Amino acid sequence: MKKILFISALALSVLSCKQKESGNAAAENAVDNTDSSIKGSFESGRNENMIDKIYSELAKKDKNLKELDEKLVKINEESQKVLAAYEDILYKSESFYQDAHFQATNVKDSLLKQQLEKEIKISSDNYNQKISKVKELIDKVNTNNDHITNLYTAFKIRKALPEIEKYQNAHPMKTDHLESFIKKQNVLLSELKNLK
Repeated sequence: MKKILFISALALSVLSCKQKESGNAAAENAVDNTDSSIKGSFESGRNENMIDKIYSELAKKDKNLKELDEKLVKINEESQKVLAAYEDILYKSESFYQDAHFQATNVKDSLLKQQLEKEIKISSDNYNQKISKVKELIDKVNTNNDHITNLYTAFKIRKALPEIEKYQNAHPMKTDHLESFIKKQNVLLSELKNLK
């Protein structure tokens, strides 16, 4: 009787240890914690996807990743503010020239119409010459934004790849249950075929 109790206790303690080990392995993996929200991530404005979720979990535990994420959020916000200041001025000026051209075409006096169109073109050409450097720099800011986003995306994917592999290794998919279930299905299929 004592041997049976001892063996039972031993079996329970072994099972308990195995459950703790598998629980700890899962808890250490960023993929298992991806259901928590993404806060502050540069990509958080986009659809939440597994890469962003995994990276967010990694950033919670890594000070350097968190600081990098904060820098990217800050530079993105600053970029939007800088561009917004110029976009408003450019939009109003371009709208003015479009409206002026449209209204000049409605003038009935052909001589006055030609004079107006000439004055509008001179002013528009002068303005385009003045802002050519500004437009060039705006294009550079947009190009840099694209490069930053691309490099950050590549970085996050590279950081997440080992985590998904770790997750896959911690959750191996055995075929036993599927094969067993298919056998049950086949038995039922056979019974149904033989029904008359």
